[in-house]
Amino acid sequence: MAPSSCLMFFFLSVSSFLLLTAPPVRSQAPSPSSGGPLNLTAILVKAGQYSSFVRLLQQTRIDVQLNSQLNNSYNGITVFAPTDNAFAGLGTLNNLSQQEQIDLVLYHVLPRYYSFATFQSASNPLPTQASDRTGVFTLNITTTAVNANQANISTGVVNTTFSNVLYADFPLAAYSVDKVLLPYAIFGPKPPASAPAPSARSNHATTNSSDAGIAPPPGSRSSSNNDAGGGSSSAATRRAREVGYWSLIAVVGFLGMAAGNIL
Repeated sequence: MAPSSCLMFFFLSVSSFLLLTAPPVRSQAPSPSSGGPLNLTAILVKAGQYSSFVRLLQQTRIDVQLNSQLNNSYNGITVFAPTDNAFAGLGTLNNLSQQEQIDLVLYHVLPRYYSFATFQSASNPLPTQASDRTGVFTLNITTTAVNANQANISTGVVNTTFSNVLYADFPLAAYSVDKVLLPYAIFGPKPPASAPAPSARSNHATTNSSDAGIAPPPGSRSSSNNDAGGGSSSAATRRAREVGYWSLIAVVGFLGMAAGNIL
């Protein structure tokens, strides 16, 4: 056998041996950032200390909506994730209706991708994904030249800062916040209730009672008119009495004169 053929046979044998003895390669599930479908709840669970927010996402089914947006959106989304301590300071959410809980979760989501650099040029107020019949819920985010990696956020009810980036790769930006962002439309002061207008039924009853001849209460216009009419009747009575008095005197005088002539 030629030396070149022997050398080729040797390399083929070694390669076959290595392939047969190598351990099998195990397939691994893609991590949230390894190119598979983005999953917001998986990112929050991996980050830790966001179990309350994750539970609220799942209870309202907003996690399904956001994961669908992440994998089918051209604008991306930005999420502010309150820590477990933030929810502990807030207290119970049982007083909120199901729709208000949904609005509370969606208030923590902006319908586009925002990096810290984008916040510096953003125009306030920024729309969130929460809304009601009055319109879209908004919040204000401002940055300062002192710290380019920190921003202030205000809802009209809550003011806080954020700097901790949980995830920042389009289409998702996720930031940690130390307070639950409370929308003004739900947690702001409510306007005082207006006094009820007089019912048309009451006005109709008053009109009917006047038409039926029922005496109006003292001090009303009808009572005043009656008083005026009563005064006119009294004056006429006095005049009639005076006329009768003088007529009686005239008759008596005439009778006296007639009796004198006869005598």
